[in-house]
Amino acid sequence: MSWTDRRILDLFGIELPIIQAPMAGSTTPEMVLAVSAAGGLGSLPCALSTPQQAREAVQRIRAGTDRPFNLNFFCHTPPVPDAARAAAWHQALRPYYQEFGLEHGAPPPSGNRAPFDAEFCALVEEVRPAICSFHFGLPEPALLERVRRSGARILSSATTVAEARWLAERGCDAIIAMGLEAGGHRGHFLSDDLSLQLGTMALVPQIVDAVSLPVIAAGGIGDARGIRAALALGASAVQLGTAYLFTPEARIPAPHRAALHDAEGRATALTNIFTGRPARGLVNRIMREMGPISPLAPAFPTAGGALAPLRGHTEPQGSGDFMSLWAGQAAPLGREMPAGELTRRLAAEALGGAPPG
Repeated sequence: MSWTDRRILDLFGIELPIIQAPMAGSTTPEMVLAVSAAGGLGSLPCALSTPQQAREAVQRIRAGTDRPFNLNFFCHTPPVPDAARAAAWHQALRPYYQEFGLEHGAPPPSGNRAPFDAEFCALVEEVRPAICSFHFGLPEPALLERVRRSGARILSSATTVAEARWLAERGCDAIIAMGLEAGGHRGHFLSDDLSLQLGTMALVPQIVDAVSLPVIAAGGIGDARGIRAALALGASAVQLGTAYLFTPEARIPAPHRAALHDAEGRATALTNIFTGRPARGLVNRIMREMGPISPLAPAFPTAGGALAPLRGHTEPQGSGDFMSLWAGQAAPLGREMPAGELTRRLAAEALGGAPPG
């Protein structure tokens, strides 16, 4: 058997319609290398990296494979500093500081997620990745045109049909249809209204009908059954994130890995308390007690600074109570195996119709 829809395969120059999601903070160059070398598309997140760190990661990937890979960037607008809101959030967390005997002084530094800018754009022009993907919309037109002239194919995530049409009108080469089940940060950018968000199996066919571009399904896909379902609904490829967190190439702290292995007995929820923007993770103590959505949380990406001392105190004790445990709703389907093997096995099972083993 073979893949009947080859649009993504031919567009990206890959063999398997499987994309490893760019998970900032968890993805390593070794994961990207393994997935791309296996015939899928590895994705390197750059939002938590400096341009030099991203450059060094690209060098490590290219030292191991000449296959295409994806560089991923955030496109958020940094918020205007709001000292009063930051102080109110810090004060709301005061009981936890007292519980652990931590000093409750000035609010700690805020998050360090960097948006795509001229310096990152220069990096793209220098290293010339085959694909560039964006989260939270697209860069400003002048920067986007420079990316296009570098030769990179351009992707971005849509959480609604309106966002998919917006991306298509601005020249994306393919669109990631990000369903509500997906782990990590929601990719929405036209509206913050979470009631507009759809599940993957409802969103994919609507976007397929609305745009002429190939569509990549993301969210709640954890095994071959999900892959076959997404392709049957018109997707040309799938993007999986949480499944790759179970691989040895993933860089996640021990409490996060332990929570993933216990995912069958745990719920996930969208929460804004770790960064200020809705993102799906396994429910833990701070999510239950302060959220999961809190109106007090400062704007993205600044909410996490006040939680850092609490995480720093509890994580060494094996606790995940105060850290983000990003995961999608298909987390219980995760299997421990190397990233390259997982990519090949998912593809073989999807093609052969065999159940996961």
